[in-house]
Amino acid sequence: ARRAAGRLRQGKTATPSLNPAAPLAALVDIFLPGPTRSHTTGAAARRDPTVDQDIRAILDKTSHQLWETGVRYAIATQPLRSGTQPRHRLRGLADAIASSFAVYAGRNRLAHRTRMPHPVAVLAARRLGPGFLTSSPELAAMAGLPRDLAVPGLDRARAKSMPVPVAVPSGGRSRKVLGDGEVGGHAVALSVPDARYHTHMVGQTGSGKTTLLANLIIDDITAGRGTIVLDPHGDLVLDVLDRIPATMADRVVLFDPAQRNPPALNPLEGDDPDLVVDNLVSIFGSIFSKAWGPRMDDVMRVSCLTLLRHANVTLQHIPPLLNSAQFRSAMTVDLDDPDGLHGFWQWYDELSPALRSQIIGPVLARLRAFLLRDFVRKTLRYPKSSFDMSKILDGGVLLVRIPKGELGEDTSRLLGSLILARVWQAATARASVPADRRKDCAIYLDEAQNFLTLAASLDTMLAEARKYRLAMTIAHQDLAQFPRELLAAVSANARNKIYFSVAPEDARVLARHTLPELDEHDLAHLDAYTAVARLVVDGRQTPAFTLRT
Repeated sequence: ARRAAGRLRQGKTATPSLNPAAPLAALVDIFLPGPTRSHTTGAAARRDPTVDQDIRAILDKTSHQLWETGVRYAIATQPLRSGTQPRHRLRGLADAIASSFAVYAGRNRLAHRTRMPHPVAVLAARRLGPGFLTSSPELAAMAGLPRDLAVPGLDRARAKSMPVPVAVPSGGRSRKVLGDGEVGGHAVALSVPDARYHTHMVGQTGSGKTTLLANLIIDDITAGRGTIVLDPHGDLVLDVLDRIPATMADRVVLFDPAQRNPPALNPLEGDDPDLVVDNLVSIFGSIFSKAWGPRMDDVMRVSCLTLLRHANVTLQHIPPLLNSAQFRSAMTVDLDDPDGLHGFWQWYDELSPALRSQIIGPVLARLRAFLLRDFVRKTLRYPKSSFDMSKILDGGVLLVRIPKGELGEDTSRLLGSLILARVWQAATARASVPADRRKDCAIYLDEAQNFLTLAASLDTMLAEARKYRLAMTIAHQDLAQFPRELLAAVSANARNKIYFSVAPEDARVLARHTLPELDEHDLAHLDAYTAVARLVVDGRQTPAFTLRT
């Protein structure tokens, strides 16, 4: 091919040809020099604008893998009755086959044909001599592969298999095993320090996401690391409970609607009242965002701050604070800030009953719907929590099973968010603990979009969680479940990426993290229990690869 380009540059044809008059022309050039010389100069050749295009096309073609290609065909028929002339019909069929390649009969001379002297013997022997040089796109075009997806018996290409980078660990102490590499089959693991860079996990129903989550959770529990799981479906926690060794049962705190006596949790507990109230109001405002306004925010915030001036208070004290003048008087008698809480309650007591009901009605309606759930009422009725969240972070296990089908979507989101707020309060309290004494804890948020409603932005949480040695795994089914700002925060700050099979529209977005190794076609065509991973190793991201969980 390169020699052909060189001949074109010299003004010759791409393929050498024999010219019977060449010797005579050479003699004429010798004895009659000057402008009568018979050969074509390079300048003359360059007058043809297509020559430069051919040269560039040839050189571009030689930069890719090439295939020697030959197309052979023969037409045969059974002997027919006497008097018929099958030769004309066969010749017509042969010409029809040849004409199908007419679209490729350009200046590359692909349409050159020769007749096989003994077609049956040549085809049977399958001897392949020199053929056309074709690139992969040219070969695919000549193959005429069907583009219709509904072709019976045709299996479409699935995702590519990519090898695991050498730097990725394969197991051992302080490492979480993710699965086995598709290429090579050796184990793939994520070190505990690198897990602190957080993990973003996406996968459709049935893709294998829940199985991997369960494996990672069991790995953390058996290694003695703190483990927290929020499960809004319920199946993940049940799977984990079936696999936890009986010897570790004393480390487990379980929230489950099936319990008669669930653990006690007071969302109003905390060393920083302002942070407690900020999280509580933010959670209610996020979950009821369509109906939540400034007045509801004000009523909720003032009520919580007022209750926190006293000991042994819970969320169940908010309705009597707003409805009972006697209870309200007892809670506000010691307030001495006329521009703050005292001023609010003074204004509130001067309202007419009708206007007062109009102001507090929306808050009480949403709070009452939450507190009337039997499981929620039993969980939140005590002023002291029955477990220490800091001990959970230091090696305990907190399993929160809050299925939407049993509790309702709003209740499930509220309770999960309140528990996550308590986790975050305990995590930030680690600031007073020396860094080398902070123990690793893993937080698994299945369908994470339900619980990321705290006052602190997700950017801030992910950035600070790492220094508190919290490794967050944010799992969900598709990108549409996340608001744009949350998705941007996860994309930038959860640096370990694990993607199971996703919808094509999600694959286009997620491919930004897996290119050039794997593209959107690969992400949309992964087999079940097969994932694309891009992990952090020693603080640096590896190229994308495939693994089986």
